[in-house]
Amino acid sequence: MTVGEKIRYLREVEGSLRGLGRPMTQQELMKAIRKETGKAISQSYLSQIESGRRPHMTQATRTLLARFFKVHPGFLVTDPEGYHAELTSDLRTTEGQLDVWLLQGSERFASDPAVSEALIKAARESDTRRAILLLGEILNTPGLADRLFEALGPETTPQQRRT
Repeated sequence: MTVGEKIRYLREVEGSLRGLGRPMTQQELMKAIRKETGKAISQSYLSQIESGRRPHMTQATRTLLARFFKVHPGFLVTDPEGYHAELTSDLRTTEGQLDVWLLQGSERFASDPAVSEALIKAARESDTRRAILLLGEILNTPGLADRLFEALGPETTPQQRRT
């Protein structure tokens, strides 16, 4: 996972913890950091880090972000290819990639809150891979998705179901 992906993930978590129901914007993050720590970094600098145009950040910035997000400063570096902290198979790496992919998707579908929230819930699942595989099996079983949606799904109009 790149440091940019980690910061986007932390903005998503922070937004959720603060009751926003969405990721904090970079601008909101800058204001919160300034207000809560008395220190500042620029939004353009953060944008460069998140986009990968600036692959590394200063030690002062890493320390400030780590303190704000309450993570270890060592978390805020790009992981080497194939790196994972646990002694498990490559599935753990797949798990992290799925979580990032789902969180990025939630940002892309922010205009559809129900879809965005569903993607965030899937990313927060302790075994994301298993949840995605289960969804695949539900969709593969004729009629099961319709029955489950009818019993458990959110209230929608017939028009919303077609889109």
